[in-house]
Amino acid sequence: MKSSDDQLIRLIAIFKFLKAGLLIALGIGVLKLVHKDLASVIEHWGDALRLDPANRFLDAALEKAVNVSPAQIKKLGLGSFIYAGLFLAEGTGLWMRKRWGELLTVVITTSLIPFEVYEICRHSSYVKLAVLALNIGIVAYLIYRLRTQRSRG
Repeated sequence: MKSSDDQLIRLIAIFKFLKAGLLIALGIGVLKLVHKDLASVIEHWGDALRLDPANRFLDAALEKAVNVSPAQIKKLGLGSFIYAGLFLAEGTGLWMRKRWGELLTVVITTSLIPFEVYEICRHSSYVKLAVLALNIGIVAYLIYRLRTQRSRG
């Protein structure tokens, strides 16, 4: 295996570790909200960030927060930890340069692409488009890599 291949695999692993870290932080933050009034928390952050109280995004967040139950908050927190665990497994397999890590990354990343496309169709942003492009590039590279390794050995 070439040195540039190793570096690219490690870079993908770091990307997976970063995603896992963000999801863990999100999960912890969400679970801290289980027994709090979400509308009050959103209002507090709106004031702290000096957002206009008449801001339509703030109003929409407040409207949705009123209907969120503690059980839904727990599910969101648990879901973020589950996805973080998957990303940690992918990152670990890639970091250790294991074939199973590459296969796992292809399967998981490919399975999440339809959800990313759906989210982009609902609310498009440059960040979402960049993440989608990056994930498609990662899958394409790993499939190419797995096929060329199989044909060599």
